[in-house]
Amino acid sequence: MVRTLTAAVHQEDDWYVARCLELDVASQGTSLEEALVNLQEAVELYLDQVSQPQIEATPFVTSFQVASAA
Repeated sequence: MVRTLTAAVHQEDDWYVARCLELDVASQGTSLEEALVNLQEAVELYLDQVSQPQIEATPFVTSFQVASAA
């Protein structure tokens, strides 16, 4: 079975950190592409090891604006 999951990625210094929003799984890499490949591998390993994974519904993700003093 093929599942489509959602990744949130942010940069911390020289690393990209990728987190699966439906599972409690994260990984990192030195590039965006590497972080996503590593996350995919980590999720596949997680799903292989957990007999009944708890996959949350994809959260609603949006953006909003705030006023800033700076």
